[in-house]
Amino acid sequence: MKPLVLLDTPALYYRAFYSVPDSIVNADGHPVNAVRGVLDTVAQMVRRFDTDRVIATMDADWRPAFRTAIMPEYKAARVKDEEAGTEIPPELAVQLPIMNRVLAAAGIPIAEVAGTEADDVIATMAAQSTTPVVIVSPDRDLLALLDSTTEVSVLRPRKGGEWEAVTQADLPSAYGVPDGTRYRELAALRGDPSDGLPGAPGIGEKTAATLLENFGSLESIVKAAKAGVKSGGLSPKRAATIIEVEDTLYKTLEVMRCLTDVDHGIDLESVPNGFDRAGVDSAAEGQNIRRSVDNLIAALESVAGTGGSAPADAPMQGGASGQPGPERSAESTPRTGGAGSWVQSRLVGFDLETTGVEPATARIVTAAFVDSAAQVRTWLANPGIEIPESARAVHGITTEFAQANGAAAAQVVSELCAEFAALREEGAVVVGHNVVYDLSVMAAEVARHRPDIDFPSIIPTIVDTFVVDKNIDPYRRGKRTLIETAKIYQVELLDAHDAAADALAALDISRALAEKSTEISVLSNAEIMAAQADWKRSQAARLQAWLRKKGNAEAVVDGSWPMC
Repeated sequence: MKPLVLLDTPALYYRAFYSVPDSIVNADGHPVNAVRGVLDTVAQMVRRFDTDRVIATMDADWRPAFRTAIMPEYKAARVKDEEAGTEIPPELAVQLPIMNRVLAAAGIPIAEVAGTEADDVIATMAAQSTTPVVIVSPDRDLLALLDSTTEVSVLRPRKGGEWEAVTQADLPSAYGVPDGTRYRELAALRGDPSDGLPGAPGIGEKTAATLLENFGSLESIVKAAKAGVKSGGLSPKRAATIIEVEDTLYKTLEVMRCLTDVDHGIDLESVPNGFDRAGVDSAAEGQNIRRSVDNLIAALESVAGTGGSAPADAPMQGGASGQPGPERSAESTPRTGGAGSWVQSRLVGFDLETTGVEPATARIVTAAFVDSAAQVRTWLANPGIEIPESARAVHGITTEFAQANGAAAAQVVSELCAEFAALREEGAVVVGHNVVYDLSVMAAEVARHRPDIDFPSIIPTIVDTFVVDKNIDPYRRGKRTLIETAKIYQVELLDAHDAAADALAALDISRALAEKSTEISVLSNAEIMAAQADWKRSQAARLQAWLRKKGNAEAVVDGSWPMC
């Protein structure tokens, strides 16, 4: 049977809440960054372990009475609202019902037991499972569950989008202890101020590991301290400290001990629950989480073997990051033009969001190919450099989020090139707005990561809505950004500067342009390419002449197309 993946959901949604941009909001104006982060993580785990046996464990009580009875200060410093006794910021609290509805409809059981924390549910399920267990959590405390009696690993996030799997065999080299029991004792000695666990003053992780290695257990360390032993790292000062805080150390150890007998009410052998596609769609409606929801759906369907060939109204499976596109209603748009015209080809929208505005130095952050609102293929890349605040303000992706969730830049570039080559082979038309920028960034990234690929040779027929619009309506006043052009052609753009949303808007604009100009709509693929190259040169020459007339005598406007 496939492995059982246990999500430490509270730890995951806090991590997402503080690392994913809070500028991502739903129709009610509430942030949905934590929802997106958790759903993307779940999809990543489903793909990584090829399993849909996933359970989302929750804190029914984040400060259980049985723990605060032992140590009243346990997590007391985290309380945000004394009256409600909660640590959850309001901006996060409103997201949890949304997240729960999506997970439940997707067939992922939500496990919480009154009076206990998620850690207790996880420990119980890990002890009960007859299959390998993967615990997904940034919380090191769960390393205490690693022992020789169960096949358990803990998957912890690392920088660069990597996840580190830790098993009992890794504990000696990573922490200097042989198993989870000793790790819990190490943690008790080290303490955890964020949980209100003081530890032994002056004894850090390395010293605690040395003491445990030399004396075997916390109990033996305490006995040695009382006996006046002055070896094995037990100096008189440390011995005195340990004796002084002995009672606190044992209380800490008990507080950290997870319950393994909670009644969670879930038959582990029957996981997952039934998948309710309509319920998932309903839960996602109006929440601006369509990309993450479709990513999760694609992952679950691929594992369950129900993905297959996508029907016309089904989302395409994601690319390197597996993140399909934004929420929209699908519409079929009639095509114009005669047989053999570019309009009769398969039209695919394309867009990049990047780290900057200079094509030679900008790095890809997100990318999208879009056939329709329901057929989206997107990528999230770790660009390998810091994402400047100016770029983050545009597309909302932080360096930390890209590092934690993005695929390697070389992988993304390789997959995008494969997509371009396949579209060229098919005779498809790739549509973008001011696509000269996107293709120029692609060319620079290919040279950087895949110099073996001749990028110009794999570019298919291109339609640049910026160039075509300027040719059709050259004297229109105002900006010609994608947002403004979409308004002119009454194209809905719900999430500007999201790669998939921008690609879809460009696609819709291209069809509107074809309907507006019969002359353009009847051109063949080769003819529309040649025409745009001419139009771009003329447009650049006119702009250059205007700039020089206005006093910039040395102005030069690049008229090359489709790349600068």
